Amino acid sequence: MTKADQLESLCKRMDSGTEVLDWHAPVIGISGNFRDGDCTLAQAYYMSVLEAGGTPVVIPSYDNEQALVSLLDTLDGIVLSGGADIDPEYLREEPLDCVSVNPRRDAQELLLVHLAVDRQIPVLGICRGIQVLTAALGGKLYQDIKTQHDRPCIEHSQTIARGLPSHEVRLEKDSMLYGLFGKETLAVNSFHHQAVKEVPEGFRVTAMAPDGIIEGMESTAFRPILGVQWHPECFILENDRNMMPIFGWFIDQARLFSRAKGLHSKTIILDSHCDSPMFFDKGAHFYMKNPDMLVDLHKMTAGRLDASFMVAYLKQHERDSESLKAATAKADRLLNLIDERIGECNGHVAIATAPQELWQNKFKGVKSVVKGIENGYAVGLDIDNVDRFRSRGVAYMTLCHNGDNDICDSHKGNHEHNGLSEFGRRVVERMNRVGMMVDLSHASEKSFWDALECSSKPIICSHSSSRALCDHTRNLTDEQMRALAASGGVAQVCLYSGFLKKGGNATVDDAVHHIMHMIDVMGVEHVGIGSDFDGGGGLPGLEDASWFVTLTERLMVQGLSDYDLSLIWGLNFLNVWSVNCGL
Repeated sequence: MTKADQLESLCKRMDSGTEVLDWHAPVIGISGNFRDGDCTLAQAYYMSVLEAGGTPVVIPSYDNEQALVSLLDTLDGIVLSGGADIDPEYLREEPLDCVSVNPRRDAQELLLVHLAVDRQIPVLGICRGIQVLTAALGGKLYQDIKTQHDRPCIEHSQTIARGLPSHEVRLEKDSMLYGLFGKETLAVNSFHHQAVKEVPEGFRVTAMAPDGIIEGMESTAFRPILGVQWHPECFILENDRNMMPIFGWFIDQARLFSRAKGLHSKTIILDSHCDSPMFFDKGAHFYMKNPDMLVDLHKMTAGRLDASFMVAYLKQHERDSESLKAATAKADRLLNLIDERIGECNGHVAIATAPQELWQNKFKGVKSVVKGIENGYAVGLDIDNVDRFRSRGVAYMTLCHNGDNDICDSHKGNHEHNGLSEFGRRVVERMNRVGMMVDLSHASEKSFWDALECSSKPIICSHSSSRALCDHTRNLTDEQMRALAASGGVAQVCLYSGFLKKGGNATVDDAVHHIMHMIDVMGVEHVGIGSDFDGGGGLPGLEDASWFVTLTERLMVQGLSDYDLSLIWGLNFLNVWSVNCGL
């Protein structure tokens, strides 16, 4: 068969077969080298990615940041490849004579690491790649291990074939590498003179050469990031697949990330409770990336979050006439600030006042912010404020906070009313009438039962977790959750450490435990997510809004289907909101 015949046969097979339609390999960007004016990539990199089940693409060296951000949206994983030294100027060091830099790569790849980490994209750093990870994330490098290491070195710059081992490294027993290979020592190759001196914060050493040179590191901060100093991809050139476990792990992470991204692209992803307006009151702007805020436009984009319910939070103070007027005025000022800060976002974010607007905004590529009020203290004793706040777009009101008010008893109060007051019952009825959801997070248990009995519409607990798993009065008992589900309501799991684990120190794993327990008790149709970000929420592995994709990944690992996740991430809450709005 001629080459032309082979090509024709291949085209026919691809046109008629289904294997292409069934192929869902994650797309892996591999940083290209730059040499003599050309972008190059050694074949071993893309051969190893293909062998592990990925689709490789090359990331060439360029300095267009917008194009780089656009490219990242298409990638499911990144391999940082080997190559020339990192310019010591990026390390704020004077260069040694032995340094041979490639300035075309450094700035782009150091930026690439920051962008990838913000987006939770899996990263595998190889040789120079582990050094790029270290430099970008705050670790330290040896410019030259022979002259800077404090003990005699083995020969790390080998002249043997790249697919042959030159020395052994010791693997830490509880490390990812040890889990992949199942042994303490691993024969590796070696082609470098720069190396990691100190790993960045949030990483640990996982492999060490006999002379004490670091040859492997991994994230300890719930990120899918692995770096190795040797060249595992080169072994495939000798038909040696002993290093494929590294690429197998990496492609598995990328495949999971790809599936999570796909889920976020096709359904509404909403967080039912955050307190970011408290920062607006201090001058913060939502369109700016703010290190002090856990929710801003950049973090919503990175975490693929479509909608954030932002509350005007009121601390419970005195209830005399002047204090009540001040509370109402503060609620209005915070609602004004939400309007102002979102109005500054140049059309990238919009205020939503009804469920269908979240879908409309998503289809337009616009993030949604929905207004809420945390603490019915804002109403004062004027029930017409309920109508007025609803006309301002307030979707729900948390009846109380940490203290009894004129509406009801708080979980942290003096049981002044033994549940809902008579005024509180009128407030609930008025909220039902105008289409404002009743939120019972922070309420006492008796207030919960009274409101459930009183309300003609399904109620919400916008940020409450399970008392069976963490015995805190802010959490819901299994009995409460069953009753809430039976009435058509939803409970949104709170990401506040003290409500997830007694004594605090909770992580994303504890949040997943609460979600799965509440699904078991209530059914998947009545559970959602209410982070309480910027109000105390935030955990290792769920540190801010940029981490929401990884929560999806962890719930997928628990066996939840895409449909289940669509319910949890938004459809359940939207259903309750729609019923309250009379839709």
